Amino acid sequence: MVARGWIVRHRADGLAVGVFVVLGLVVMGQYLPDPDGRVAAHLDIDNTWFEWLLAHGAYSVRHLSNPLFSFRQNAPDGVNMMANTSVLGVTLPLAPLTLLLGPKIVYVVWIVAATIATATTTYWALARHLVRSRAAAFAGAALAGFAPGVVNHASGQPNFVSHFLLPLIVVKVLTLGRPLRDGLVLALLVTWQVFINEEMLLITACTLAVTVIAYAWQRPQAARARLRPFAASLAVCAVIAAALCAYPLWMQFAGPQSYQALPDFHWWGEDIAAVVTLPRDSIGAFGVEPPFSRTEQNTWFGWALTIVAVLLAFLLRRTSVAARTAAVVALVLAFAALGPQIQINNEPTYVPGPWALISDRTPVLGLIMPSRLSYGVLGAVVVLVALGWEHAPRLSRFGRPIIVAALLPLLPVPIQTVPDPRPPHFITSGAWRPYVPPGTTLVPVPLPGLGLGRTTLTWSAAAHHEFPVPCGYFLGPDEHGVARMNPGARVTTVQLILDVIYTREVPTVTAATRAAVQADLTRWNAAVVVLAPQPAEAQLRSLLVDLLGPGERHSDVWLWTVR
Repeated sequence: MVARGWIVRHRADGLAVGVFVVLGLVVMGQYLPDPDGRVAAHLDIDNTWFEWLLAHGAYSVRHLSNPLFSFRQNAPDGVNMMANTSVLGVTLPLAPLTLLLGPKIVYVVWIVAATIATATTTYWALARHLVRSRAAAFAGAALAGFAPGVVNHASGQPNFVSHFLLPLIVVKVLTLGRPLRDGLVLALLVTWQVFINEEMLLITACTLAVTVIAYAWQRPQAARARLRPFAASLAVCAVIAAALCAYPLWMQFAGPQSYQALPDFHWWGEDIAAVVTLPRDSIGAFGVEPPFSRTEQNTWFGWALTIVAVLLAFLLRRTSVAARTAAVVALVLAFAALGPQIQINNEPTYVPGPWALISDRTPVLGLIMPSRLSYGVLGAVVVLVALGWEHAPRLSRFGRPIIVAALLPLLPVPIQTVPDPRPPHFITSGAWRPYVPPGTTLVPVPLPGLGLGRTTLTWSAAAHHEFPVPCGYFLGPDEHGVARMNPGARVTTVQLILDVIYTREVPTVTAATRAAVQADLTRWNAAVVVLAPQPAEAQLRSLLVDLLGPGERHSDVWLWTVR
């Protein structure tokens, strides 16, 4: 009887989570028939990078190595994992599953689970602390878990899908009162989020700062009454979180292969027209590719939801402190997200934006991509949708149908994928082992990196990082301490190979060229060069024969042992 009563009470909750599960499977639907053979069509290199990160987490657990730094890519210099998107808060817990199923399958599991978890924690936060109606909580949570910015990032960037801790952090900050207990819990949540997505933690902190200021302005007496326990709880949180994160943050900002600025992303603000545009991966857009912000569709609410959100903020302004606060948050964060220069329809207006005042070398803020501040706007719209559903009957008998009509065009469709060439049998079977002694590297052709080097980066992930590779896809410092993609790549060998692939012409190899390639191989401590089947295989083999001598055929690859 007790069990039946519990089921009846929580039937709505179970139904909500069931819908979230279905939506999560829909988002990754094109992967499900063959997760080992598909890759994101729109951001394949990041898709592969996160598979590599899953293998990194598994390698770190299996070998009990330092997960904050890796020598398995960019050998011999290595990669500062804290200065990159390492997602250790996900990859380390998933390590047993990655070792069992492989990184490509676990990548799909991760994104499906992350969307469900984000929607579920948002549902709990709204139902417990904002609205009484389970339907209202469901409407807001579905938007939070499957918003355009979330679904769009599922095409290769699951760190911007994994927001399941953020609703818990928001609730804990807004209900701080018992310094020791609340400060400790918040510190643990913040520390975990540091190892999932620091940028989203910072954006959440900015959003909460605006929220607290807006609330204090509206309710000064209530804010003063809560100030002392609130400040004490934050102080406890700061001390504990600082102690837990001190070494990782030192590694990130001052450790080997760290950097001080991120100029390539500093300019990327949100296009004004993007707010009222429907996202590519939704039923409203039917897969149509908009002309701007191809991989960063962070607002993309469409005209209907934008108008509904504005109307709800206006209609609830007199009766709801939460609605007024959400409206302030939306305005402030939307303005901040415009970046250093205002853009409309992908056209620069040459009007300076708010981020023009912030240098790319500004501590912490200089490392944010301004467009992503739009996630604060999303949080405000989620609150307005939930409140609007709750109060719709007294606003208008058409209120709830209008909210449904505004949300329906944003229902996700499966993100687009393309076939992903499987690593050669030479790699997956372990046949490489006799050729790569400990302390040496395997050099794939082309070398791992952007563009054509993406496929060979999958070799490292498929082999669970058991051999190191030169070059790669990562952020590291150039000679000025500024972040660049793969700044340590040796130009001679990499460029020779890429030129052959692009032109299908084999250059004349001189003594100087041969010496430069040999210097690269020596620096990389290369043991073997591996050429797998590919469109330019004949030309590449001819080049490698000229450089290294006759090769050896093994299984489905050509090998050149480096002595």
